[in-house]
Amino acid sequence: MNILAAAIAIWGVIPSAAGEAWVCVHAIDGISRNPEAANTLRNNMILACALVETTAIYSLLVSILCIFLG
Repeated sequence: MNILAAAIAIWGVIPSAAGEAWVCVHAIDGISRNPEAANTLRNNMILACALVETTAIYSLLVSILCIFLG
């Protein structure tokens, strides 16, 4: 049963990956439209990707806790 709970918990990675891809696509689109703002957009993209990635890290943490503590 713990393995099933871990498998369900890891499904939280899918929206995180989609969100990170969405952030990167729109940042690249903004850079292609306005190359002068590339540094600002790149910095904001890296920050946004780090914030979005926390969802995947939390899902992984919950999955590991389900396996080892459950």
